[in-house]
Amino acid sequence: MRRPALVSRLTPFTSTIFAEMTALATRTGAVNLGQGFPDTDGPPAMLEAAQRAIATGVNQYPPGPGRQELRAAIAAQRAGYGIEFDPDTEVLVTVGATEAIAAAMLALVEPGDEVILFEPYYDSYAASVALAGAARKVVSLVDGERFSVDLDAVRAAITPKTRAILVNSPHNPTGTVFTREELAGIAALCVEHDLIAITDEVYESLTYDGVPHLPLCTFPGMAERTVTISSAGKMFNCTGWKIGWVCAQEELVSAVRAAKQFLTFVGGAPFQPAVAYALTNESAWVTALRDGLAVKRDRLSAGLAAAGFGVRPSAGTYFVCADVRPLGFEDGEELCRKLPERIGVAAVPVQVFTDTPDAWKHIVRFAFCKKDEVLDEAIERLHKLA
Repeated sequence: MRRPALVSRLTPFTSTIFAEMTALATRTGAVNLGQGFPDTDGPPAMLEAAQRAIATGVNQYPPGPGRQELRAAIAAQRAGYGIEFDPDTEVLVTVGATEAIAAAMLALVEPGDEVILFEPYYDSYAASVALAGAARKVVSLVDGERFSVDLDAVRAAITPKTRAILVNSPHNPTGTVFTREELAGIAALCVEHDLIAITDEVYESLTYDGVPHLPLCTFPGMAERTVTISSAGKMFNCTGWKIGWVCAQEELVSAVRAAKQFLTFVGGAPFQPAVAYALTNESAWVTALRDGLAVKRDRLSAGLAAAGFGVRPSAGTYFVCADVRPLGFEDGEELCRKLPERIGVAAVPVQVFTDTPDAWKHIVRFAFCKKDEVLDEAIERLHKLA
């Protein structure tokens, strides 16, 4: 072969830190607080609905945009924020939010365009920008009393080549939830510079302490320029089902569908009616999930603090971030690669989600979406670092 098989734009993305840490945890028998997936199932009636769908023949291709009852349930769920979407033309079911983000990038961003990401960023964002042949411009969150948005830095990152901004709130990996003022500032910049906003809102139902989730598309001037992405995985503890969705005005949804149909065409036929059932009937279950996760967050945060970490506040998601420097460590990635064998705990270094790793090497992410006994075992082991 005259050149390497893998194209150059994808060479930085040959593996993910989640796969690496999970494999290391499995090999060493470590408690895995690295990858963000729950260890309990979703609502029993939702699981029964999926089983019933399989048993009654819902096993072939669903409609390209997704099953009608699911699109209607998604539109109804969004209406809870005061947003109206036509389920027939403004909702698209995808194979998880990851596909939705990739399809949005492929459909809406030209090669050579620039896309603004907030760092630390979920790793698929950079890969999706690269797939589209675009260039990423990063704006770093500010590590202070909370991880916050520097609106002046966002403005400075915008150039004539900027096409889109990807906004993730509640934010993975930091656990921060963007405030009304931050979102209003982002919205004003999008309107001023005619930018498309792609929003990853998969943790929308998992905010704590009364902190609200505020969809960016509800801000002035944003309805016509926002592609809203979410999914059932975090909402209903079914991350393996990979049922996500895109909501936007018809022109944007049609564009995303044009790319999506040649990625996976369709997916998850028997899971779609089950998610439709859950969206319509399981709001109380989601409330209980959120309340329980808030307690788990507090449990893990207190344990990390007692073990000597500098714990950062988390207002949403599955994650708590912690500073390793009070324990005498300087490099989070080096520590995370040693933790499974050293004390039997797996975590994820935040620096791998950035373009400026030196500024973030002191921060490590822990997942608290686990059973209490799993968290307690991890905390006991983490105390051995002191």
